[in-house]
Formats: sequence, C-alpha cells, structure tokens
Amino acid sequence: MATPDHDHVRRAYDTVAADYAARLPDTRAEAPLDLAMVDAFVAAVTDSGGGRVLDAGCGAGRMARYLADRGCEVEGIDLSPGMLAMARRDHPDLVFAEGALSSLPYADGELAAVMLWYSIIHTSPPGQARIFAEVARVLRPGGYLLVGFQAGAGTRDVSAAYRAHGHEVVLERHLFTAEQVATRIADAGLQEVARMVRRAEEGERDDQAVLLAVRNASRPPTTGRA
Repeated sequence: MATPDHDHVRRAYDTVAADYAARLPDTRAEAPLDLAMVDAFVAAVTDSGGGRVLDAGCGAGRMARYLADRGCEVEGIDLSPGMLAMARRDHPDLVFAEGALSSLPYADGELAAVMLWYSIIHTSPPGQARIFAEVARVLRPGGYLLVGFQAGAGTRDVSAAYRAHGHEVVLERHLFTAEQVATRIADAGLQEVARMVRRAEEGERDDQAVLLAVRNASRPPTTGRA
C-alpha cells in the first residue's frame, strides 16, 4: 500500500528518470571500497549455494547489471515506473517490477539475498524497522543482506542538485550512522558480518557506509509492524 512518502519519492524519480539513467549508467559513482563490499556480497551468496537476489530500490538497474554480470540470479524492484522503464530499456535481459521496500512482494524465505543500495535513504527513521523486517522475512535462513547509505546524522534537501539539471522536484534523504543501521539490522534478526565506512571523496558531501549481514537461522524474523 502506497504512503504519502512513497508517492513523494515516486514522483521525484519519475521526473528525473531519463536524466538519472544517462548520468549514472553503471558503477562509475562507486569507489573501489564500495565495490569491494558488493563483491564480498556476491561471493557470500555464491558460497552459500546461490539463488535469487533482489536489488530492492533498483532505480535504473545499474547495480542489478553489476550483480548479474558476476553470476547472480538477480531481479529488481522500485517504486518509480519511470526508473523501471529505464531499467527495462537498458537491461532487457533482467526482470524488474514495481514494489515498495516496506511491503516486498515475495513469500517468506523466498530469496537468497537482498541488496539495499542507497535505497533506504528516503525513508525517515520511524520507517526503517519495517524495511529491515521485510528483508528478514523474505530472506531464507542464511540469506544475505547488503545495505549502502550515506553515513551521518540529519536530513539533506537534495532538490537543488536536481534543479541544477532542470528538474523541479522535492526530495530529501536521511543520514544514519553505521551503528544505527547495525542495530536495526540486529533487531530484525540479522547478524552483521562486516562493515565499511569511508570518508567522503571528491564530489561527495557525506561519508559512505556499507554493511553486510546474514539472516540468523536460529532466530525468526520480526514483523516490524508494532
């Protein structure tokens, strides 16, 4: 079920979709350390027997492409029909569907892994527990999560960045510390495996963080609906 926040984010990304796909067609925005964590995620999934991998908040599909090129059985979901149109155009061999992080369209334990690559950043702190509970629900025991995000505190208004490219949108992103995200992951029944926090590089305003976690086979996932 869509919420006002969902509608807000969907409208913004529908507006910028074509320009976003043109400016970020691949992993050129990622630092080597970022990609090293993605590669560790791929290796963990492969070593655990493989299976379906979800790029949750896939945007125009660039990270789904990266995973697929490394042997993952990947599919993507996103709120924005505009971004999904770009993903299907640029990656016609991959599967993409519309969906929300807070209500993943998958059965319990159906997936081997989930990637949240800068897709939690538009959800305010009160909504974070629901996202990680949904991830834990759809992961099989021993399944992996990779989550990337800007590290810090507070909220950034990123509308001006898009306005500079001719897009009149209203869009905010929320910052979280690695420890805050680790706590939310643990509360959902996932166990942290590794984390990477690096300083902002040229062109970045904030530090960047990536956490790798696994669903604890001995603990059932929470609902996140309290």
